[in-house]
Amino acid sequence: MNLILVCILIYILANLALAMALARKPKTESDYLLAGRSLGPWLATFSVFATWFGAETCIGASGEAYKHGLSGVITDPFGYALGIVLLGVFFAATLWKRGLVTMADLFRKRYGIGVERLAAIVMIPTSLLWAAAQIRAFGQVLASTSELGIFAAITLAAGVVIMYTAIGGMWADAITDLLQGIVLIIGVFALAVVLAMKGGFADLASLPAERLSIQGDRSWLQTIEIFSVPVLSSIAAQELISRVLAMRSPQLARSATITAGLVYLMVGLVPVALGLVAVQHLGTGVDPEQVLSRFAKENLSLPFYILFLGALVSAILSTLSGALLVAGSLAAHNVIMPLKPNLTEATKLRLNRSAVVFFGVLSYLIALSSESVYSLVQESAAFGSSGILVAMIFALWGERLGGAASAYGALIASLTVYVIGNYFYEFEYPYLTSLAAALLAYVLLIPFKRNHTVGRVSAA
Repeated sequence: MNLILVCILIYILANLALAMALARKPKTESDYLLAGRSLGPWLATFSVFATWFGAETCIGASGEAYKHGLSGVITDPFGYALGIVLLGVFFAATLWKRGLVTMADLFRKRYGIGVERLAAIVMIPTSLLWAAAQIRAFGQVLASTSELGIFAAITLAAGVVIMYTAIGGMWADAITDLLQGIVLIIGVFALAVVLAMKGGFADLASLPAERLSIQGDRSWLQTIEIFSVPVLSSIAAQELISRVLAMRSPQLARSATITAGLVYLMVGLVPVALGLVAVQHLGTGVDPEQVLSRFAKENLSLPFYILFLGALVSAILSTLSGALLVAGSLAAHNVIMPLKPNLTEATKLRLNRSAVVFFGVLSYLIALSSESVYSLVQESAAFGSSGILVAMIFALWGERLGGAASAYGALIASLTVYVIGNYFYEFEYPYLTSLAAALLAYVLLIPFKRNHTVGRVSAA
C-alpha cells in the first residue's frame, strides 16, 4: 500500500470517525434530515458549495475546456453557479418560510398526497444517478493511486460513504462539508498557484478567439438548450433545497446560497483555466478526463499532490453524501411514511437510515454498470427536472392557478417528452421541449382544478 493511498484512507476514515461522533445528535427526523434547521453562516455556505461541487466540476470542466475551449464548459461551472445564485435570489427565502422537510412536502401542501408521491418518485432517480456518478469517480481516484482494481476501489468508496451518511444524516453531512469544502478550496488554489508560476494565466491572453467562444460551432438555440439544463435543474434540485431548508433563517438561506454560488464559480474557474491552456503544458492527445490529475502529478510536489487528491476526494464525498441523503429522505418521508401514520421519531430515524443504505447500495450497482461519470451526471441533471420546476413555481406563486390535475400533467408530460425525445427520437432540444410540454400541460389543465385534502401534517 503506497503513501498516497494511505493518506487518502486516513482522510476518509477521519470523515467516518466524525460522522460516528455525531451519530447521537439527531433525535428527530427533522434533526436527521435538516440538522434541526440550525445551520449558521459557515456551515450553510460550505454545505451548499461542497454539495454541488462534485468530481465532474474538477475533472469534467478541465477536460471539456481542453477539448472544446470555453464552449465546452458553459454547463459547469457557469450554468450550475448561475442556478445556485438564482435559487438564492428568488426561491431560498420563500421555500424556507414554508416549513418544509423535503421539496415534495411543497407539492403535498399545494396539490395533495398523490402529487407528493409522484414528485418524490420522479426526483429519486436524479439523486441515484448523481450518487452513482460520484461513487464511480471515487473508485477511479482510488484505483489510479493504488494497486486496487476498479471493482475493489468502487466497493470501498461506496461502503465508507453509505456508512457515514446513514449514521450522521444532515448534521454529519454539513460538518464534513465544511471540512471537505476547505480542503477542496485549498487544493484547487494550490493548482492555481502552480499554474500561475508556470505562466499559465499569461497563456490565456494569447489563446485564439475560437478557444474563448462561448457558443463554439453550435447555434444559439443549441447553446440555450445545453445551458438551461444545469441552471433550471439546480433551482429544482432537492440536494440544494434541503440545505436551504436546514439554515437557521430565511435571510441566511438567501445570502448563504448566493455566496455559495459565487464561491462555486470562483473555484470552478481554476480547472477551466487549466484546461484551456493544457495543450501548451501537456501537449495534444491527452485523455481529457486525465488533464487535471496529470497536470497535478507532473507539477506538484508529493505533499501538494496528496493535498490535491484530498481536494478531489472532498468534492466527491460531499456530493455523494448529499445525494444519498436526499434519495433516502424522499423515499422514507414522502413515499413510505404517508402509508404508516403515527410513527414515533425513533422509527422515522430508522426508516430514513435504512432508506439511505438501500439507495446507497443501488447507486453502487449503477456505478459498477455505468461506462462514464459524465454520462451519469448529464442524465441526473435533466431527468424530470423541468416538470418539477414548473410545478414548484406555480406552487409558490400561483396559488389560484391549477391544482392536482395541472401538477400531474406537468410532471408526466415533462418526463414522457424528455424520455421519448432523448432516447427514442433524438430531439435536437429534448430539455427545452420537455419544459415547454410541462408548462403547456399545466396551463391546459388549470380548468380542472379542485380542492384537495392534506392527508398528513408536515413534520416541520
